[in-house]
Amino acid sequence: MSRILAVDDTPDNLALIESILEEDGYEISFASDGVSGLAQIEQSSFDLILLDIMMPGMDGYEVTRRVRQNSRLPYIPILLLTAHATSNLVEGLEAGADDFVRKPVDADELAARVRSLLRLKHTIDEREQLALQRQDFISHLTHDLRTPLVAADNMLRLFQKQVFGPLPTAMEPAIAAMLQSNYHLMQIVDTLLEVQTYEAGAKALNFIECDLWEIAQAVVLELRYLAENKGLTLKANYDGESDLEQPFTLVKGDPLELRRVITNLIGNAIKFTENGYIELRLKTINAGKTLVLEVQDTGPGMSAQEKEYLFARFGKGKHKQSGSGLGLHLVQRIVHLHQGTIDVSSELGQGSRFIVHIPTLDSTPARI
Repeated sequence: MSRILAVDDTPDNLALIESILEEDGYEISFASDGVSGLAQIEQSSFDLILLDIMMPGMDGYEVTRRVRQNSRLPYIPILLLTAHATSNLVEGLEAGADDFVRKPVDADELAARVRSLLRLKHTIDEREQLALQRQDFISHLTHDLRTPLVAADNMLRLFQKQVFGPLPTAMEPAIAAMLQSNYHLMQIVDTLLEVQTYEAGAKALNFIECDLWEIAQAVVLELRYLAENKGLTLKANYDGESDLEQPFTLVKGDPLELRRVITNLIGNAIKFTENGYIELRLKTINAGKTLVLEVQDTGPGMSAQEKEYLFARFGKGKHKQSGSGLGLHLVQRIVHLHQGTIDVSSELGQGSRFIVHIPTLDSTPARI
């Protein structure tokens, strides 16, 4: 049974609404003003709100805005009841209402619009439920996949160490190849687990004071051998000079997650670059209130079409070495949780430059 809340300061209007809708079997609740109506919305579950615009105290526009701004509330269709001109309706629709009915109310029109919005509500609820079920399935599947992958990795390493006896020479490269493939698959599974944790709002970050320049230097040192093995130069500069003092590189963030961001960006640059260099640059702007971290490469670059969905979940590029399409999506989620932004500047044949903006310690929003 659909639950409807009717909010109007005129008792006769509420009685009329009840007489029109009661035949369809709806469960109808009433409120005589915006404040009490909003209180009921926040405390109970409704499938539709019928809302008069002109009420004393809190009018229908303000109730609508507060409902839409409350992230704890599910989507609830709002049907405005008004006798006013189009300009007033525009204000209500821009506040977040879904439809309107003019007074004096026509019974057939009101019933039809209520049915239409309830169909919309039920469709959205079904899609959200399916999305939750799909996410839950992926999460469980990913967990189930990781267990045999870890077991396979352990067993292959035992073979490699010849715990079960000497290996034929021809088997050694085969075992090494299987270990490498298994490792890459575990990385994909681990990344998917991280994405699921972030999207479920279950990721617990440890925000502390940390030095982004120190984290960046550590990642560069760790990944330098990968670059050198491909004949690439990997360097890191603060404000264009590697030996410059860095008084503004402190941020409030999770060091492990920030390390993940930098590792992913540099790792991608190494993977896609065949000749030239990768450079990490760190500088401050806004009088030291914002850190800008850039990772520049001399790789193949990307088209405008590729850039459009680069940070989307499973947004794989067209390059032959493109991975699962999860890494950059996860990077974006981490950056956003640090109140930052990430963007990319790239053209085909001209390399790519990823730009991350993160507030420094003194300018970090209080809610972090």
